[in-house]
Amino acid sequence: MPFESSCTLCLLVVIGTIAGAKEKPKAIEADVCVYGATPSGIVAAIAVKREGRSVVIVEPSRWVGGVLGAGLKPLQDCPSYAATGGLTKELLPTLGKDFPWWEPSEKNDAKTGGDRVYGPDSIREDFESLLKVHGIEVIREHRVATCDLRDATIVKASFDLAPFDDLGCPPAEATAENNLTVAAKVFLDASYDGDLMKRAGVSYRVGREAAAEFDEPNAGVQPPMLLTPIDPFVTPGDPSSGLLKWVLADHGNDGGAADGYTQAYNYRYYTTSDPKRQYPITPPADYSPEDYELVGRYVSYLVDTIDDPAKLRKSLIGIFPGWKNSGEWNYQRDTLFSMAPLGISYLYADGDYATKSRVWKAHQDYLRGLHHFMSTDPRVPKSYREEVAALGLDARFHHETKGWPHQLYVRVARRLNGPYTVTAHDVYNQTSVDDPIGLAQYGIDVYPVRRIWVRDGDQVKVGVEGKMFVGGSKGPTNVPYPISYRAITPRAEECGNLLVPVCFSATHLGYASARMEPVFMICGESAGIAACHAIDEGTSVQKIDMATYRQALEKAKQKLVWDPNVDHPVRPPRGSKPRSYSFESLLDQSDTNGDGVVSLDEWNAAKPDWSWLFVVTDSNNDGRLTGAEYLALQKFKTENADWQVLLRKQGSSSLESP
Repeated sequence: MPFESSCTLCLLVVIGTIAGAKEKPKAIEADVCVYGATPSGIVAAIAVKREGRSVVIVEPSRWVGGVLGAGLKPLQDCPSYAATGGLTKELLPTLGKDFPWWEPSEKNDAKTGGDRVYGPDSIREDFESLLKVHGIEVIREHRVATCDLRDATIVKASFDLAPFDDLGCPPAEATAENNLTVAAKVFLDASYDGDLMKRAGVSYRVGREAAAEFDEPNAGVQPPMLLTPIDPFVTPGDPSSGLLKWVLADHGNDGGAADGYTQAYNYRYYTTSDPKRQYPITPPADYSPEDYELVGRYVSYLVDTIDDPAKLRKSLIGIFPGWKNSGEWNYQRDTLFSMAPLGISYLYADGDYATKSRVWKAHQDYLRGLHHFMSTDPRVPKSYREEVAALGLDARFHHETKGWPHQLYVRVARRLNGPYTVTAHDVYNQTSVDDPIGLAQYGIDVYPVRRIWVRDGDQVKVGVEGKMFVGGSKGPTNVPYPISYRAITPRAEECGNLLVPVCFSATHLGYASARMEPVFMICGESAGIAACHAIDEGTSVQKIDMATYRQALEKAKQKLVWDPNVDHPVRPPRGSKPRSYSFESLLDQSDTNGDGVVSLDEWNAAKPDWSWLFVVTDSNNDGRLTGAEYLALQKFKTENADWQVLLRKQGSSSLESP
């Protein structure tokens, strides 16, 4: 039976939603209106409240926390904690950490049916608590419809009531149009999509710039990669029969040319093989195995060319469930197929609400169908078919939506076209910024953009195009770079009271580095402070006194400048459990079937030199390591410098469950 949550908070949200649907259209006023209860939007609202101004957040979904509340970890994309500042630095190590990474099951059995995992639910709870403590109103299930502008100033914005469905997807049509009107002095678009920005009529970008536009050598169309000799045609060898689903014909643009495509989106989701705590993954109503025929041909290619069973299994895992990234599954970029569709995210980037709904649901249905295909198609080895068939969505998370995350990981959609554009040159520390609002640091991180077929001599092949990870997580120089204030402001002639801390002004490559949640949060706080300065000074966001503004940012302890001669990377405070010794990290390395425990075979595959340690850690000798047993090991290690000697001598008697 699917696990059902008794979460009081979730129940209150649902009750509030039902009540809200019966209310008459509402009109409210505030000094600042924030669109999107993303981490950036929440931090921005807190900054406004700290400045003594009124603020309201309008959120399209029922949930807060954006992608951090849907699977991504707060410190996951933060290679240099020392480069963060302000509220972001304060919050990153603490969000979701009210609970240890794993707790004995008896403490949380009613809610989890097992061990409590540090994950999206606890992060959302912390964001909810922050909003409550600061007295910030969040109006949920409303998406922006129109903006009323006068003299390049947003006077008010109207919002439609549009509740998400039972599986956490946005609807194509609104339930009630113009159900809410908000009048404010300054508006902040903290959404991942830039919908309010678009309706304000300001300039923005989508897709990929040409390499020549900003002199970015890696920009634009790239050579295809992972070329694999599989036939893309419905009838093999016959191009006139048409292409199979999920492969495109190359549009023919030259290398380095611009196009409208953008990188892959996907869910960051959790699975388990434990039937007692899972929601089943069922195929969509219109499932057809023909939709996955190209996946089947790729599986056949892998089976025919990989002799090592362990390597074959690893390749199949990359297709489904994907790449395990800190406990949740992510897109495996080093494979021709993974757990999300390619070539459709560009439709979402600048699409209307009906298109966004269709693309979002397509990601969910693709994953549902892929699960069914990989567990039933005879080309998949029988042992792996059975392994996939046993997987369901982990019921410890996302109880309201049957295990589905409520936020699709929209890596990039619209990007503001403001007075300053963040480019690859910023990422390489080749620019000078005199109006910094915070620092960013990450590699130029682009997931695959398209899957295309090409002719390689007399052979037909299928490959992916556009993926890159320049510099790795620490970036090409391992030195943080500043984000300009002008990158979050529109052009003055277009709108004078709008700030955009998430979909800020950047090229495709610049945004691919700067698009990380810690950076969004930093920009959100700086935007909230700027909004208050514009109100206090009675001027536009473009004309605030920059010297006074910088003093306010410094007072808020924002990190504005990085000096390699003075600044050095530091680890987060001890409030954040070191990942290298967390059970979640062990699962990330070892738990290949996603059942939340580590078997002896899994342990030996990940740690072949430490077989003896499994035996002494497995205190009940059942051949499975739980979170409690692993925590006991870590506790013993911290209390005994010579723990290896002691454990080798004493065996499992030295370990006691906490």
